[in-house]
Order: sequence, then structure tokens, then C-alpha cells
Amino acid sequence: MEEARPATAKGEATRRRILDAAFAEFAAHGIAGSRVDRIAAAAETNKAQLYAYFGSKAKLFDAVFFASMRRILDDAPIDPDHLGDWAVRLYDDYLTHPELVRLALWHRLERRPHGLLVEEHERLDEAKLNGITAAQRAGQVRRADPFDVMALVIAMSHAWSPASTVWAASPDEPERVHDARRTLLRDAVTAAVASGG
Repeated sequence: MEEARPATAKGEATRRRILDAAFAEFAAHGIAGSRVDRIAAAAETNKAQLYAYFGSKAKLFDAVFFASMRRILDDAPIDPDHLGDWAVRLYDDYLTHPELVRLALWHRLERRPHGLLVEEHERLDEAKLNGITAAQRAGQVRRADPFDVMALVIAMSHAWSPASTVWAASPDEPERVHDARRTLLRDAVTAAVASGG
């Protein structure tokens, strides 16, 4: 359910500050570990105002989480004809915005440990799946469940993200290191999804 919309510019500014503060708090502490009083203080408002806009901590998390998912779609749009390039865009997005990955991890850990990350009716990947299906029909992408192809590419792009159990990349690493990973990722994804004929 969509949260109430403030009618004034001042109300919209307060709402934006709450979302920004909540984004930082939830990314750092998850749902259970986050504190509404810290969010309200960081947003320079009070808990009553926060609840008036969002209703509950859970609904505030939902607003932050889905905004972050839409942000990834905007920052790293899929090109089903060049899935290796899409994986590299995701790598770069995770590198510059690791908090987006952390929010998804908290959602997975605290809300949906199995199956889809979100409820079926909340999915934002229809355009991606349609694009992959079209690329499969054109013989550019191997025949497999389009969702599984998408999941594989996303998983490969996470190899050096905050979700990695091996190595989490940092913007402080030399650019040549990132370039080498980008090349490896692009080539590996392209080989993995190439049509078998």
C-alpha cells in the first residue's frame, strides 16, 4: 500500500529527509536493528510525523526498499542483447552504491529467506524477462527459463559486491583492478548466456 503523500513542498521535503535517513539506517542495521528515533533525529523531524507519513517502521522499510530497487533499474538498465554489458553496469552500481545491495540482503535475511525476493505482485523485472525472452527468440541468448538467465547474470555481477562471501570490492582499489574485473565479468557472462544454436 502506498504511503500518504504530503500536500505541501515543506511536507515533501520532510518526507524526502525521512526516506534518506531511513535508507542509511536500514542499510546499516536492517529492519530489526534500525531505530525509528534515530531515523527521525537524522531527518530532523519526530516519530509522530514519521508515522503520519509512513504508518509503521515496516512500511517505511518497504518504501525505502522498493525505491532502491527502482533506482537500480534506472542506474543499470538491462540490454538483453548485451547481457555482459548489463552485468558490468550492475558491478559499477554496486561499487558506487553498496548500500543498495545491503538493503536487498536485509530484505532477504529478515523477510523472504526463500523464493522470490519480493511477492509476485511486487516484481519489477517484467521488462527484463520480456527482453531476455525476445533475445532468446532471436537466437542471441541460450534457451533456458528467462528468469534463471536473469538470476545467473545478476549472481555473476554480485561476485565482488557486498553480497560476496569471497571479496567485496571497494572504490579505493586501483581502477586497473576494476577494469580487469569488468572485462572478466563481461566475457564470462557473454559466454555463459550465449546461444547454443
